[in-house]
Amino acid sequence: MILDRYFARRFIQSFLLIGAVFMTLIMLIDMIEQLRRFEGYDVGFGKLFQLTLLNAPAAMDEILPLLMILSTIVLFIGLARSSELVVTRAIGRSGLRALVAPVVVALMIGGLAVSTLNPIVAATSNRYQALADTYRNGGPSVLSISGEGLWLRQGSPSGQSVIHATGYGGGEESPTLFDVTILTYAPKGGPIRRIIADSASLEGNDWVLRRAKVWPLTAGLNPEVTSATHVELRIPTTLTEERIRDSLGATKGISIYDLPKTITDLRQAGFSTKQYEVAYQAALARPLFLVAMVLVGAAFTMRHARFGGTGFAVLAAVLLGFTLYFVRNFAQILGENGQIPISLAAWAPPVAAIMLTLGLLLHAEDG
Repeated sequence: MILDRYFARRFIQSFLLIGAVFMTLIMLIDMIEQLRRFEGYDVGFGKLFQLTLLNAPAAMDEILPLLMILSTIVLFIGLARSSELVVTRAIGRSGLRALVAPVVVALMIGGLAVSTLNPIVAATSNRYQALADTYRNGGPSVLSISGEGLWLRQGSPSGQSVIHATGYGGGEESPTLFDVTILTYAPKGGPIRRIIADSASLEGNDWVLRRAKVWPLTAGLNPEVTSATHVELRIPTTLTEERIRDSLGATKGISIYDLPKTITDLRQAGFSTKQYEVAYQAALARPLFLVAMVLVGAAFTMRHARFGGTGFAVLAAVLLGFTLYFVRNFAQILGENGQIPISLAAWAPPVAAIMLTLGLLLHAEDG
């Protein structure tokens, strides 16, 4: 038990050290990216640093498997160079038994990543997007889906507009909303215009409304008397096709606790839920995938340093880890496209990775 605590402490120290190094690098690189992205806008250094901080949790969440591999490599190379692995085996403890502590720590970190880091990433990602839209366009652009349909909010220096649609059509053409209602607000006031239309298509920087009726909401005037009907009406927008499609399929801004309700709302509104279902199952399977990354790192580095080939072993571990990461992402894409079952897409890669690395470890231990 004392030895297990020692290995666990060494693993946590390696994880925190490598995590701090990567966090520093990520923030420096992202700060440069924010300076480039907001070049020409009146955004000070303090606001750019705030955006960088908001982006950091999502970046760390993405590279968590890499941190696991590197932490395991640092742990076992250190133990091998100090001959602690040799002493551990000499007292009758196998290499697989020495892996219990790192695996348990990986499961705990995976559990925290799912239960705590995931909601933090969702909150910071949403806040980042809102601030970025505000700095660029004078107001946030928000997309949400509920059982009543699709809701959009677009901002500009001239005010805010809330768009509601009961249906959405994408495909290869430009995004099209059906049964559309638009309510426009003054920059610092109440509603100033209401529009209903049969459909709205995004073309360039405009929404093209078809069979639209406009009611000016001006104090002292009868909206119906001053209303106007248009066969086609264009209104400017700050939204883009990529932003709408990405928002419809984006799961980064949704906490794992909110995903089940989001999936239910999407089904009620008639939207596809496969991407959200795959993301939900993949998040639940994440602790297993982190365990697989620990086993990958251990499979190539649990050997005495005097055998040589340490550099090759580290390179092989990292390459195998990236391969498994690619296979997991590829399986999720297949699940989102409906080509394989959702459970298989989320759970098969981590389970297969664990079985593969256990086979490598057993071969190394028993020849």
